[in-house]
Amino acid sequence: MSIDGKKYHYVDEGSGDQPLVCVHGNPTWSYYYRKLIFGLKREARVLAVDHIGCGLSEKPVVYPYCLAQHTKNLVDWLDGLDLKQVVLVVHDWGGAIGLGAAVQRPDRISKLLILNTAAFPPPYVPWRIAILRFPFFGSWAIRYLNAFAWPATFMTTARQKLSPVAREGLLAPYLSPSQRIAIDGFVQDIPLSNRHPTHRVLAELENGLQSIRKKPTSIVWGMKDWCFRPECMERLASIFSTAHLRKLNDVGHYVMEDAPEEVIDEARKLLAIEGDVVSNAI
Repeated sequence: MSIDGKKYHYVDEGSGDQPLVCVHGNPTWSYYYRKLIFGLKREARVLAVDHIGCGLSEKPVVYPYCLAQHTKNLVDWLDGLDLKQVVLVVHDWGGAIGLGAAVQRPDRISKLLILNTAAFPPPYVPWRIAILRFPFFGSWAIRYLNAFAWPATFMTTARQKLSPVAREGLLAPYLSPSQRIAIDGFVQDIPLSNRHPTHRVLAELENGLQSIRKKPTSIVWGMKDWCFRPECMERLASIFSTAHLRKLNDVGHYVMEDAPEEVIDEARKLLAIEGDVVSNAI
């Protein structure tokens, strides 16, 4: 599909009246949701997008790689496919993007499955990310040393290490500096002060969450995440006060890598699908 004049890639497997729409963060792509897709495609329609600049979507050199644009792209995609009764699955930057789209199109979204993320101005920025905001050095390191996507393959899980195949798959679309422009764009889009334009977008999003807070919601949280720490979970849980909260004490940031069975289980509950969890994807 073409969105904003650019190739917007997505996976679309299975069929059903309640499509699961999976929205990834940084530095992942639709591959991050492969086990969820594999586990549910026999019983539901599961879709997973690649943001512009990510995965198999087009990677323009010059592009507004910012939250507002990514959210607009997702809204246009939802409208283009005329998706309804969506069960929205979000993680990392996909939380702000996906929930932003849900606020703009609440009539298309029926339920929410929230993994480690934030949808408000950051209450802190971990030093491992802040160092990549140093002028010139940060962007150069992300693009030419792969100093964001590569470390993420061993700093984001706690229960188990990524397999070599999983590591290779997550890195596959980001093998050269020109393929890492969006990764850098996401890092540069983290507002370090209220003067950053995305600070306002996030503040407005947090206020807008009130309009969708009563939708059936499950929150699955890796408690050993050094990036989106438990205080982010608590802040979201206070907004989605009726959500089912599932804390995973031995799981890190990449919840879908550490605990795919638990996420599939929560998705099944939202879909009201009965049966055994199936998660045999690599």
